Amino acid sequence: MWLPRYKGKIYAWDVVNEVISDKKDEVYRKSAWYRICGDEFIAMAFRYAHKADPNALLFYNDYNEIDAVKRDKIIKMVTDLKRAGIPIHGIGLQAHWAISEPSREQLENTLSQFAASGLALQITELDISVYPKEHNAREKRAEDFDQAFTTAREQKQREVYTMCFDLFRRYKNSITSVTFWNISDRRSWLDNFPVKGRKDYPLLFDKDLHRKEAYGDVVKF
Repeated sequence: MWLPRYKGKIYAWDVVNEVISDKKDEVYRKSAWYRICGDEFIAMAFRYAHKADPNALLFYNDYNEIDAVKRDKIIKMVTDLKRAGIPIHGIGLQAHWAISEPSREQLENTLSQFAASGLALQITELDISVYPKEHNAREKRAEDFDQAFTTAREQKQREVYTMCFDLFRRYKNSITSVTFWNISDRRSWLDNFPVKGRKDYPLLFDKDLHRKEAYGDVVKF
């Protein structure tokens, strides 16, 4: 039995999250839902969510969508759902990025291909690490002890933020929202990933809640 506590109060729902596998030769992650129900649970989740609130916008959300192989799998899935008449309205692109990734070309290709689906896009979980991107957790190394938020690191981060929002504005007819994954560098999940205990500075406000240089670039229209 569904609870009506959110009906008419939350305009958009993240209905299904992270079902596409990162493995090149595998489409769906072998989650408990998948093992028990197969991929049918994805369509059913959207149908049930739509029944719970027919006016809510329903999104599929995933990470590492800038990877071309995974991106193609996501686009095929959401396109198939749409063609089958499943009530899906948008795609959430988790934006856990870094100073080394994505490139401008990579991000533009990503936004262009997702926009072509005809679904609304939202940038979710945005943060930009001041370290080169790593996708897997690892032990701390000698170079990880240099954790200062230097001018050089801030400048590299600013360049990526500026590039991202330049492209977001270019695709403003498709992108309906940008959500950051926290507010300030005071606390971030990246402080413990991929290196536990290595301080990161991925947001637009520093540890003292002061605006970084990148803030001005992001809000400048």
